[in-house]
Amino acid sequence: MTYRVVHVRIEGRVQGVGYRAWTAATARDIGLTGWVRNRRDGAVEAVFQGLPDAVADMLRRCERGPRDALVSCVEILGEGGGAYDTFEVWSTA
Repeated sequence: MTYRVVHVRIEGRVQGVGYRAWTAATARDIGLTGWVRNRRDGAVEAVFQGLPDAVADMLRRCERGPRDALVSCVEILGEGGGAYDTFEVWSTA
C-alpha cells in the first residue's frame, strides 16, 4: 500500500472553535494518522498520513472545518516523511 503524508497550515477563524478536536475526530474516522496543533500566530498546523484518497478527502474537509470555523486558506507546506501510528492533538507551537 502506498501512503501519502501531507503537512498543512490552516488559516482563518480556526482557533477557539474546536478545530483541533474536529480535525482529530475526522482524521481518525477516515483512517488517517498524524497530528494537529494550534500555532501561536492563530493558524492550525497538521500532518495527515494515509491512503491518498483519504488524505485528499481530509484536505477538502479542512476547507470547511467545524461549524463555527471560517477557513480562509489550507496551504500544503510539504509532502513525504512521517511514520505515525495514531492521530494526536499536540500542544501549541
